[in-house]
Amino acid sequence: MSGKRKRYAAEFKAKVALEAIKGEETLAQLASRYAVHPNLITQWKRSAVEGMAETFTKKFNGIQSDHANTVKVLHEKIGQLTVERDFLAKAFGR
Repeated sequence: MSGKRKRYAAEFKAKVALEAIKGEETLAQLASRYAVHPNLITQWKRSAVEGMAETFTKKFNGIQSDHANTVKVLHEKIGQLTVERDFLAKAFGR
Protein backbone atom coordinates (compact mmCIF):
# COMPACT_ATOMS: atom_id res chain seq x y z
CA MET A 1 0.00 0.00 0.00
CA SER A 2 1.21 3.47 -0.77
CA GLY A 3 -0.14 4.98 2.47
CA LYS A 4 -1.66 7.97 0.71
CA ARG A 5 -5.36 8.50 0.48
CA LYS A 6 -6.94 9.82 -2.63
CA ARG A 7 -8.72 13.13 -2.17
CA TYR A 8 -11.82 13.95 -4.14
CA ALA A 9 -13.04 17.41 -5.09
CA ALA A 10 -16.24 18.66 -3.50
CA GLU A 11 -17.86 18.96 -6.93
CA PHE A 12 -17.11 15.29 -7.65
CA LYS A 13 -18.50 14.20 -4.29
CA ALA A 14 -21.64 16.25 -4.85
CA LYS A 15 -22.14 14.80 -8.32
CA VAL A 16 -21.80 11.21 -7.12
CA ALA A 17 -23.95 11.82 -4.02
CA LEU A 18 -26.69 13.39 -6.12
CA GLU A 19 -26.75 10.39 -8.43
CA ALA A 20 -26.92 8.10 -5.40
CA ILE A 21 -29.83 10.12 -4.01
CA LYS A 22 -31.66 9.87 -7.33
CA GLY A 23 -31.42 6.08 -7.04
CA GLU A 24 -31.38 5.43 -10.78
CA GLU A 25 -28.35 3.14 -10.36
CA THR A 26 -27.24 0.90 -7.53
CA LEU A 27 -24.31 1.81 -5.30
CA ALA A 28 -22.28 -0.94 -6.94
CA GLN A 29 -22.92 0.49 -10.39
CA LEU A 30 -22.00 4.01 -9.27
CA ALA A 31 -18.89 2.71 -7.50
CA SER A 32 -17.79 0.90 -10.63
CA ARG A 33 -18.47 3.86 -12.91
CA TYR A 34 -16.65 6.41 -10.73
CA ALA A 35 -14.00 4.01 -9.37
CA VAL A 36 -14.75 4.69 -5.71
CA HIS A 37 -15.72 2.39 -2.86
CA PRO A 38 -19.49 2.04 -2.23
CA ASN A 39 -18.96 3.02 1.43
CA LEU A 40 -17.60 6.39 0.29
CA ILE A 41 -20.69 6.97 -1.82
CA THR A 42 -22.86 6.09 1.17
CA GLN A 43 -20.98 8.59 3.35
CA TRP A 44 -21.20 11.33 0.72
CA LYS A 45 -24.91 10.66 0.25
CA ARG A 46 -25.53 10.84 4.02
CA SER A 47 -23.58 14.09 4.28
CA ALA A 48 -25.49 15.59 1.38
CA VAL A 49 -28.88 14.68 2.83
CA GLU A 50 -27.95 15.97 6.29
CA GLY A 51 -26.55 19.17 4.79
CA MET A 52 -29.71 20.01 2.85
CA ALA A 53 -31.63 21.30 5.87
CA GLU A 54 -28.66 23.48 6.82
CA THR A 55 -28.63 25.01 3.36
CA PHE A 56 -32.19 26.22 3.72
CA THR A 57 -31.62 27.36 7.31
CA LYS A 58 -28.62 29.47 6.30
CA LYS A 59 -30.63 31.11 3.56
CA PHE A 60 -33.50 31.88 5.94
CA ASN A 61 -31.12 33.25 8.60
CA GLY A 62 -29.41 35.34 5.95
CA ILE A 63 -32.74 36.87 4.94
CA GLN A 64 -33.57 37.62 8.57
CA SER A 65 -30.16 39.22 9.06
CA ASP A 66 -30.58 41.40 5.95
CA HIS A 67 -34.05 42.42 7.14
CA ALA A 68 -32.73 43.37 10.59
CA ASN A 69 -29.95 45.45 9.04
CA THR A 70 -32.41 47.24 6.75
CA VAL A 71 -34.71 48.03 9.68
CA LYS A 72 -31.77 49.38 11.68
CA VAL A 73 -30.67 51.67 8.84
CA LEU A 74 -34.22 52.91 8.32
CA HIS A 75 -34.65 53.68 12.03
CA GLU A 76 -31.41 55.67 11.97
CA LYS A 77 -32.65 57.63 8.95
CA ILE A 78 -35.99 58.35 10.67
CA GLY A 79 -34.12 59.65 13.70
CA GLN A 80 -31.92 61.87 11.54
CA LEU A 81 -34.88 63.30 9.64
CA THR A 82 -36.77 63.97 12.88
CA VAL A 83 -33.81 65.94 14.29
CA GLU A 84 -33.48 67.93 11.07
CA ARG A 85 -37.22 68.70 11.01
CA ASP A 86 -37.18 69.89 14.63
CA PHE A 87 -34.11 72.06 13.98
CA LEU A 88 -35.69 73.67 10.92
CA ALA A 89 -38.97 74.21 12.76
CA LYS A 90 -37.13 76.14 15.50
CA ALA A 91 -35.07 78.08 12.94
CA PHE A 92 -38.17 79.35 11.15
CA GLY A 93 -40.05 80.10 14.33
CA ARG A 94 -42.81 77.56 14.13
